[in-house]
Amino acid sequence: SRSRVLSFELISEYKVSSFEQRLMSEIEFRLERTPVEESDDEVQHDDIPTGKCIAPIFDKKLKNFRAMEGVPVTFSCKVVGIPIPKVYWFKDGKQILRKNIHYKRIREGDGTCALHIESVTNDDDGNYTIMAANPQGRISCSGHLIVQTGPPRNRMTPIHPQRVRARIQEVENEQTQERFFRPHFLQAPGDMMAHEGKLCRLDCKVSGLPSPELMWLVNGRPIYPDIYHKMLVRENGIHSLVIDPLTQNDAGTYTCIASNKAGQSSFSLELKVVEKEMKHPPQFVEKLQNMGIPEGTPVRMECRVLGMPPPLIFWKKDNDTIPRTKDRISMHQDATGYVCLLIQPTTKDDAGWYTVSAKNEAGIVSCTCRLDIYAQWHQNIPAPMKKTPRTGSRYAALTGQGLDIKSAFPTSENSPILFASSPPEATLESEEL
Repeated sequence: SRSRVLSFELISEYKVSSFEQRLMSEIEFRLERTPVEESDDEVQHDDIPTGKCIAPIFDKKLKNFRAMEGVPVTFSCKVVGIPIPKVYWFKDGKQILRKNIHYKRIREGDGTCALHIESVTNDDDGNYTIMAANPQGRISCSGHLIVQTGPPRNRMTPIHPQRVRARIQEVENEQTQERFFRPHFLQAPGDMMAHEGKLCRLDCKVSGLPSPELMWLVNGRPIYPDIYHKMLVRENGIHSLVIDPLTQNDAGTYTCIASNKAGQSSFSLELKVVEKEMKHPPQFVEKLQNMGIPEGTPVRMECRVLGMPPPLIFWKKDNDTIPRTKDRISMHQDATGYVCLLIQPTTKDDAGWYTVSAKNEAGIVSCTCRLDIYAQWHQNIPAPMKKTPRTGSRYAALTGQGLDIKSAFPTSENSPILFASSPPEATLESEEL
């Protein structure tokens, strides 16, 4: 805790005067238009990546410090761009070369760039500028350092007035430049929720002069164009970040930075990714069965089909869709996958081939059965004949059916030969007659 208080007393941030800010802006403007020594970065721009390139943009700029002599000071910023920019450091408009061991340069993978002074002296008082450059353009920002040799004083001007006068003369010699307007977001999205596997688009609209360059970051990391991420600009000035398809890894904090010569502006949002449901194409657990029934009786064609999400069901008869409003026909299904087509009563026209189809986002399946309709049995068979109980012989039965045995077979005592070979029951039958 004591070291923190001591640090605050020895070094602190402060707001520069409007004059000093104008001075730094003029230095930046001139530096971005003049040749520079080769950067000592390992970054190479020999192979420019395919796809959209983006000029450098500052995600975090340099700050202004007031420090006591002998304390360490670090100027730090964060710059992004496509391809990765080279960086150059300057003090009072003069490049800080690699051989100058008084300054230590730091470059990190997330775009953070820093210039560290282990122990500041009066000579370190002044303006520090970092310039970032790639084939798309240059951009710079500055921070001011006031080095104090005595107790901290509330002053807004540098210690060395002669250095200020020299810089004023340089500024006055510069030609009047065109006016710039810093970026301003006219339209920006708020926190969003999107579904995994779907397309997600973040839209914004920004004003500024000259037209701002936009850079997108997720969780502080730059987003580079690839097969899943596209940066688009429509004719109406809408800038879009398109992610397709969306994955769980795309969730996080998205930041859009718009930057031009006059400054920069940004907005952030939280993107939540809703996990995708497990999808399964429909599958028949029980299929339709061929059926044959008498005309006029109800028929129930049944099957069972499962799928995720639950499938939609469609019925056809002989390749013609069956409307749900058709007379005598009703369709049913429940959460267990049971599917039914009920016809009551049936007619002969209901005979034919029936197909049920089940469809969801993952696929479609069908199965078919044959329905035959038979006429009622009593309509085709004559009424049953009236039967007379038998009385013991087939002749008696014939007599009961209207046959006159006596006239057909005349008998007398003179002709016994007729019944000589008849079964016993026939002889008894003739005697009765």
